Amino acid sequence: MRLVVVSNRLPIALKKKGESYEVHPGKGGLITALAPVLRDRGGDWIGWSGVHGEDDVQTHLDDYSRKAGYNLHAVPLSREQVQDYYQGFSNEVIWPLFHDLQTICNFKPAFFASYMEVNHKFASAIAEHSDSEAYVWVQDYHLMHAAWCLKQQGHDRRCGFFLHIPFPPPDIFLKLPWRTKIIEALLEFDLVGFQTVRDRRNFVQCVGLLRPDTQFSGRGQVVTATYEGRELRVGYFPISIDFKEFQNLARTRKVAEQAHQVHTAFRRRHLILGADRLDYSKGIPERIQAMRFLYFKYPQMREKLSLVQIVVPSREDVLGYRDKKLKIESMVSEVNGEFSVPGWVPIHYLYRNLSREELVAYYRVASIALVTPLKDGMNLVAKEYCACNVSGQGVLVLSEFAGAAAQLQRWALLVNPHDVEGVADALYRAYLMDIDEKQARMHKLRVSIRKYDIYWWVESFLQAAFDRQLGDFRQESVDFHSER
Repeated sequence: MRLVVVSNRLPIALKKKGESYEVHPGKGGLITALAPVLRDRGGDWIGWSGVHGEDDVQTHLDDYSRKAGYNLHAVPLSREQVQDYYQGFSNEVIWPLFHDLQTICNFKPAFFASYMEVNHKFASAIAEHSDSEAYVWVQDYHLMHAAWCLKQQGHDRRCGFFLHIPFPPPDIFLKLPWRTKIIEALLEFDLVGFQTVRDRRNFVQCVGLLRPDTQFSGRGQVVTATYEGRELRVGYFPISIDFKEFQNLARTRKVAEQAHQVHTAFRRRHLILGADRLDYSKGIPERIQAMRFLYFKYPQMREKLSLVQIVVPSREDVLGYRDKKLKIESMVSEVNGEFSVPGWVPIHYLYRNLSREELVAYYRVASIALVTPLKDGMNLVAKEYCACNVSGQGVLVLSEFAGAAAQLQRWALLVNPHDVEGVADALYRAYLMDIDEKQARMHKLRVSIRKYDIYWWVESFLQAAFDRQLGDFRQESVDFHSER
């Protein structure tokens, strides 16, 4: 069965070169997850290319497809559609609402109208580039109406959907003006997947309130919902990384040399690493406040611990993100001005894209990874750090509001990112932790992430999609059922 992946963006980056374009592999968790799968088994990826006026783009995509091992199909979007559907509905409504930040939502009716228009365009592209024998795997919150639009257009496709971000509880979701339409659209998929059992529970509760005629049955990782005379499946499938790829890269000579340079530059002091995309959900200001509290409460940690905060530029054309960047830079400056001494700076702030090798070098060197989002669907940085910690002596300090906490809670140091004193205490504990405990914790983290890697994620989702009976599904295939 041919696999067709559908997402808002194609897994490539286009760079203008004269009158033409260069096609480069893209970055991000979704691409990391699915590109190797399509490359190894063949398939199609449908999405927006990222540029406007795409008359000549498909030719370049076809050339890239032959090298990549799977087909890329561009969905053309106008500037107005990108503004209202992507910047508007996706990032000013769904993203903040699903991250418990409803006070900054902009419930503009025109945004939803554009979102529906674009979902219909994607449905038309799906119909054009697939047949009834294909399996269509739709990714994330931008395209929650894809299956509903296909049905409205008269196309019969088997469709699965995976939500990469959290799904909110009813008291937050019910604030969405189009709440019933979203729920009904998601119920048109054959399989709806979430990151954690908590997200699935929130979805089931919202369905119960908005479509009480829907019945759920079964237990375990995948359950059955009966809606308007048809059955669909609802499950949770924690996304992961290619553990072996990161581990092998961390062991290369190039990365080892870069790691040595970083280690030497910091005069063999202990490094705390934060690596995040610029976003208000990542808790970067709270993290900087925690560092300030650490140096106040534990002055003996001064000149011993430094934070390297990597911030990857994102949505720089959005005013709120520019303001967030300025706030972070101001806070870093204040902490450094308060505590710096000759030869030591508390916080090293890097606002740029790092190469994969550079990032992995920092993963190798860091004694502590500080991963403290206010809310996150999963957070792959936590898993990447553990995979690259080949010394086995690192400590993961992890937000209890990250989806990864459900899997890693036993061996990471869990913190509430809003509790800056608690985060400071966890950092102090991590610094003082004896080497045997560090190695035992990191060993367990690495074993779990290696077992439940990206290939397990894909296999478990597709198995839930294709197995005829739920009894055929291996209920024991996942053993972390935390409600966090």
